[in-house]
Amino acid sequence: MLEQYGYVGILLIIAVGFTITIPLLPKLLQLIGLIPHKKNPTKSGQYECGMQTIGKNWVQFNFRYYFFAVLFVLLDMLTIFLYTWAVNIKELGIGGLVAVGVFLVILTIGYLYAWRKGALQWK
Repeated sequence: MLEQYGYVGILLIIAVGFTITIPLLPKLLQLIGLIPHKKNPTKSGQYECGMQTIGKNWVQFNFRYYFFAVLFVLLDMLTIFLYTWAVNIKELGIGGLVAVGVFLVILTIGYLYAWRKGALQWK
């Protein structure tokens, strides 16, 4: 049994090491000299189309685009959860039915709250 926890511990060490190493890797390569220190003006220029930009180079998008993208991902997760529940409904029994019922009630309450607050309307 401890052997299984050993694998989890090794995986946890690798995950933490990877999470720390990846953001620090560019700085380390810059200190070694593989990445140049000077900023290149070409990086701030036009991109792909070759046309000069009109106005600001930094365009802010409406946050509602991100809100609806997150909502889409959440509904996809809901579909995956309900599909796996439907496939294993015989093995889960009444406990699985209660769990899905509670899940759907919480989801419906959250949806009704967001609808009532007007968060789902495009203004």
